[in-house]
Amino acid sequence: MRQGSGGQAVIRFRAVGVSLLLAHLLLVGWLTLRPLDVPWMTAANLQPFAGIKADLSLGPATAARRIGKELLLLAPLGVLLPIAGGRLFVSPWASLTRTVAAGALISLAIELGQTGVPGQVVDVDSLILNTVGVALAHVLVVPAWRARLRRRKQRRIRVLPATGTTGHEAPQGSTPTISRVGIAP
Repeated sequence: MRQGSGGQAVIRFRAVGVSLLLAHLLLVGWLTLRPLDVPWMTAANLQPFAGIKADLSLGPATAARRIGKELLLLAPLGVLLPIAGGRLFVSPWASLTRTVAAGALISLAIELGQTGVPGQVVDVDSLILNTVGVALAHVLVVPAWRARLRRRKQRRIRVLPATGTTGHEAPQGSTPTISRVGIAP
């Protein structure tokens, strides 16, 4: 099976996506799992939306900063996970579901990791906001990005005049089957 220049580009694109994904996860791990030297700590928040309500009571600027920080922490995963996956022709709902589930699991792993880190506090609202950030980034970027890449790929596939074949290998369709013939007694 011959790998064309389009295949090489996909491999390079995925490699860049995986590299950026790993770099982002290392940065997030460093930001969220390093010990902090603080004079006092709040209790863990295990009640959904209690922290968000408390942030909203501090005023619009402080609430926007605190909530925005949690939304943006893992938001790049909404784009980097599909890039690292390298799928161009995939159901948008399946892609969103996979990406959001992976983002939620990564956020949960971070929150669970924070239980043993001095100065870090577990907050269920962080899990919720991180997951919403991943979903928003995915919905805002990935469908348009995939549509653009599909259009670009379709433009690259051109019919060669002498042979009538395409420049890239195209799916051949279903395998032909032989109809069943009864066997004589």
